[in-house]
Amino acid sequence: MKAVIQRVSESSVTINNEIVAQIEHGLLVLVGIEDADTKEDIDWLTSKIVNLRIFGDENQVMNLSVKDIKGEMLVVSQFTLHALTKKGNRPSYIKAAKPEISIPLYEAFVHQMEIELGKKIQTGQFGADMKVALINDGPVTIIIDTKNKE
Repeated sequence: MKAVIQRVSESSVTINNEIVAQIEHGLLVLVGIEDADTKEDIDWLTSKIVNLRIFGDENQVMNLSVKDIKGEMLVVSQFTLHALTKKGNRPSYIKAAKPEISIPLYEAFVHQMEIELGKKIQTGQFGADMKVALINDGPVTIIIDTKNKE
């Protein structure tokens, strides 16, 4: 499971010219799922994201998590995070899980994230053509791969 976490001052998802999800101060999380992902990946990744200390404290030092600041979260499924680009110029998405595997894992990820954060989170729509807008605050962008827990 791969995630791109961006600290945002605002973010939204638009589908067919309609805003379907919108947050203010918090995190935009793009998540990609592969066949080898499990409940253990979900548990580890959601805990890691919710507890990442990437928000400024009273001294503007990154010491606070999204949970600490009672921030919002927007999660968007993005299979292209598993693009393989070694050969040629057309990315291969063979490592990205098929919908019958990725949809239940994505839904479990969202549910676990709500438990970890202690509140409802906003989401995109799995498989839709989404327009994701954001104002990256910092900028702060962190990439996490559950297959590389260093």
